[in-house]
Amino acid sequence: MDSLRQQSLIPSFLYSSSSSAKTFSLSNLHSERPSLSPPPSSTVTMGSKSSGGFVIPAPSESGKKIEMYSPAFYAACTAGGILSCGLTHMTVTPLDLVKCNMQIDPAKYKSTSSGFGVLLREQGVRGFFRGWVPTLLGYSAQGACKFGFYEFFKKYYSDLAGPEFAAKYKTLIYLAGSASAEVIADIALCPFEAVKVRVQTQPGFARGLSDGLPKFVKAEGALGLYKGLVPLWGRQIPYTMMKFASFETIVEMIYKYSIPKPKDQCSKSLQLGVSFAGGYVAGVFCAIVSHPADNLVSFLNNSKGATVGDAVKKLGLWGLFTRGLPLRIVMIGTLTGAQWGLYDAFKVFVGLPTTGGPAPATTPAVAAAELTKV
Repeated sequence: MDSLRQQSLIPSFLYSSSSSAKTFSLSNLHSERPSLSPPPSSTVTMGSKSSGGFVIPAPSESGKKIEMYSPAFYAACTAGGILSCGLTHMTVTPLDLVKCNMQIDPAKYKSTSSGFGVLLREQGVRGFFRGWVPTLLGYSAQGACKFGFYEFFKKYYSDLAGPEFAAKYKTLIYLAGSASAEVIADIALCPFEAVKVRVQTQPGFARGLSDGLPKFVKAEGALGLYKGLVPLWGRQIPYTMMKFASFETIVEMIYKYSIPKPKDQCSKSLQLGVSFAGGYVAGVFCAIVSHPADNLVSFLNNSKGATVGDAVKKLGLWGLFTRGLPLRIVMIGTLTGAQWGLYDAFKVFVGLPTTGGPAPATTPAVAAAELTKV
């Protein structure tokens, strides 16, 4: 039984469960009825020889099951990442547009309100959504890799650590999994981000992705699309590490200290509300940690042949950390909260539990290890 548990390991801190039974109720997570009363088959079964691991019934087809950490599971997480990141980033394009221009031309775009006024006078209402296509496509690709690979690496590193160390050092699992996922996600995002910044900060350069990409490649070559990759990693990796680790921790604390009943007894709407709240608070931390690199990315993608030293010299250290920060806190907080809300809503829709939750009681494997020490 111990070997079977290790082969299908889902660390105790990843999803809420009970350590005293082999069947875990997920009522209210994927009920087909508005009353949220659980159908008889709404269970997650561990150790079944027929399943080989954890299986969760999908809400739309009671006979169809999504096995945790199976190809279908990762496909669902990837699709959820596409929806959560692509749609949310496209929605806040006007805020992103003003932020980028404040970073590039602070003399002209002195504040958030005046920045919107300048754009409205010079480009009209349509100008607020300039660059929305590379934003949608780029962040959809990034979201697919970010969330899909995060779930993969979280499981992979948990298996490497084993049940005892995975539970003990769960925050390190979150940090390592999210960092690994973001390295891949930014490779997918970088070309779209380069074109987006150029389109948004240089009026007349191009109307969007279709004509902006060929112009960019012609001017700077195909490798020019990746000249901002290292600063992008510098912005996004700390951002994503903070995004996932702080979210998981905040959600666990909310269920532990603020909600007087177990997670699996909470309604779906309450669980999704917790996901949004945890995501918003995590987003504020993300914005602060990643903002200097965000200024560098905007500066390098806007100026041909510019270096990091040029950016520091022009912006100054104080400007590097603070220019455009208040607007970015509002934007990233809202963005991150919405992303976690959409991602977990999609997981619930396909029959999976929401992300995060209280750490259950010590698992038998960990308890046995502690008794051995005594």
